[in-house]
Amino acid sequence: MKNQITLLTGTKETKMALHQQLEDILGEFIHIESYAMDEQVLDQIRDDLIIFSSYLIEKEASPFIAPGSHQKTAIRTINYQHIERLLELEEGTSVLCVNDTFEMAEETIDTLKKMGMNHLSYTAYYPGQKNTYDISTAITPGEVTLAPPSVDKIIDIGVRLIDITTLIEILDHFHLKEKLGGMISNRYTGKIIDLSKKLSEMNKQTELLNQHLQQVVDGVNDGVMAIDSDQKVTVFNPFIEKYSGLAKAHAMGKPVHQLFKEPKLLKFMTSPQEEGLYFPLNGYNLMIYRIQWEESDNVIFIFKNSDETITMEKAARKQLLKTGYIAKYTFKHIIGNSPAIQKAKNIGIKLAKTPLPVLIHGESGTGKELFAHAIHHESDRRNEPFLAVNFSALPEDLLESELFGYEEGAFTGAKKGGKKGLFEQADGGTIFLDEIGDISLKLQARLLRVIQEMEIRKIGGSKTIPINIRVIAATNKDLLELIDQGKFREDLYHRLKVLYVSVPPLRERKTDIPALVEQFLLENYTPNKALGKGLLGELMSYEWFGNIRELKNTISYLLTVSEGDTITIDDLPDADFFQRPKKNTKRETTSLVDDHLNKKVLSVVLSLNEALINASRKKILEKLSTEESIPLSEQQVRRVLTELKERGFVTIKRGRAGTQITEAGADYIRKN
Repeated sequence: MKNQITLLTGTKETKMALHQQLEDILGEFIHIESYAMDEQVLDQIRDDLIIFSSYLIEKEASPFIAPGSHQKTAIRTINYQHIERLLELEEGTSVLCVNDTFEMAEETIDTLKKMGMNHLSYTAYYPGQKNTYDISTAITPGEVTLAPPSVDKIIDIGVRLIDITTLIEILDHFHLKEKLGGMISNRYTGKIIDLSKKLSEMNKQTELLNQHLQQVVDGVNDGVMAIDSDQKVTVFNPFIEKYSGLAKAHAMGKPVHQLFKEPKLLKFMTSPQEEGLYFPLNGYNLMIYRIQWEESDNVIFIFKNSDETITMEKAARKQLLKTGYIAKYTFKHIIGNSPAIQKAKNIGIKLAKTPLPVLIHGESGTGKELFAHAIHHESDRRNEPFLAVNFSALPEDLLESELFGYEEGAFTGAKKGGKKGLFEQADGGTIFLDEIGDISLKLQARLLRVIQEMEIRKIGGSKTIPINIRVIAATNKDLLELIDQGKFREDLYHRLKVLYVSVPPLRERKTDIPALVEQFLLENYTPNKALGKGLLGELMSYEWFGNIRELKNTISYLLTVSEGDTITIDDLPDADFFQRPKKNTKRETTSLVDDHLNKKVLSVVLSLNEALINASRKKILEKLSTEESIPLSEQQVRRVLTELKERGFVTIKRGRAGTQITEAGADYIRKN
């Protein structure tokens, strides 16, 4: 008959775990009975050997033990099967050690420390105690239900098992130590060896992963550096060695303030930041980005060489722009907040949502091409090709081959293999037909067919090619007038003008001039160039028949001729510089510029000339105000003088000569 022991524990969970352990190791030689104090206890327990799971259970169960029974309180240790979960916690992590009593919690902590789990900061916790430690992680040997609700993470390391010392004492009690001690010891330590193998394999996998990650970090074409919660360097790849001039061996483990001395850079590294930092370092222009690891105080820094990045972006964009396959502008590039331009932009945004053809009308220099780019960019074809062709820039024969393409041998000089036309290349995207009013009647007929049928036939080809494109056309001409003259097909006009947007001339949106001037200064890399007093007002007084293109050219002129840091009114070009209205264009002037005012101003100029007084705008203003009781601004006087000059009544010169009346002007005064 087998020897027999009785195991007494506090809880059902502990009973099951310890019974299974004893059964696995001693079950062949010893019969095991188990009872949990939480479940039931016999009136009198008598057996060859009674094992208590702890000293507390020994005290509690003593009244139920038959006199003369042999008793032993087990020495318990941590379950090695779950110990790796503690190794996942970072060094210095504060944890609550949860057990059913203070003594058991302290005993668990003592066992963990003796096992070498010294990398954690333990605090004993038991039922009835308040969690006043602000600790969010708890570990427990099977007592999960006792953990306080305030913790976020609970690690169950399993019920503590019976130590090898107690197992050997059990064998000794039954005089089996010499016979079975080695076997039992091997079984017990075998489980530890299995765990060690498992941990060793995990360490190998971790090491391989770390090596792989290090190769990835070292292979990144940017500087990569990381620091831990103590702001000590943990990652330092070759590119950051190059940018900083520091060796990795010197940098690793050092606090960042020992490696970098610049206050601005240190502040960026050691405090949370939302945006990157532009910082020149060791001769390199760098953009530095700060990335906070989630659930950690560790931080990664990415150092990008801005010079190389800009060069790469320019090269890539240059290649794309060469193909003409991308839209360069969005509605954000159309500068201005005047009601006129806002209305046009709002219409353009709405038109972009459909695949229908659009006709853009506006004077030369108003920005029709920008609207075409923006409409494509706002449409659902934004990721598809965008191609533009200017009908006024190419001869008809070349234009036809560019639009429709040609087959090999179609004409002398045709490329081997033929060529795709712009319509075919734009398939799926948008084609922009600029200056559509300049197209010949022959090409109009072919274009009409393409738009109607959505198919093309190459020059010299015999088959039709289906296409899916959106057509945007633009012109500065009156197409209805061209239709009346027989120069433009009415059916093509209606095919193109399914949707329509009119781009306003600059003289109808003068409030946008300050913003446009600011933009042109930026584009000329002179954002700090100051505008002299009254200059902006003078620019806003012009009618700008050349529109935005003329304004841009004027700013380029002013930047070229001005001296110092300020552009003055005296730097403005003569009136001959500015574009005049076309003969069939009605002159748009304010109500002040009428014949009566012309006479008054002309009379003042004549009187000043006769008195040999410089007829400057300032002097003219004074005489108008005091003698004629006509209060005007300097801008209004300039406008009137421009009108008089265009009529040949005055000449406007700089300096002391001022404004001089001509013979025609004097005759006009005498007659009136």
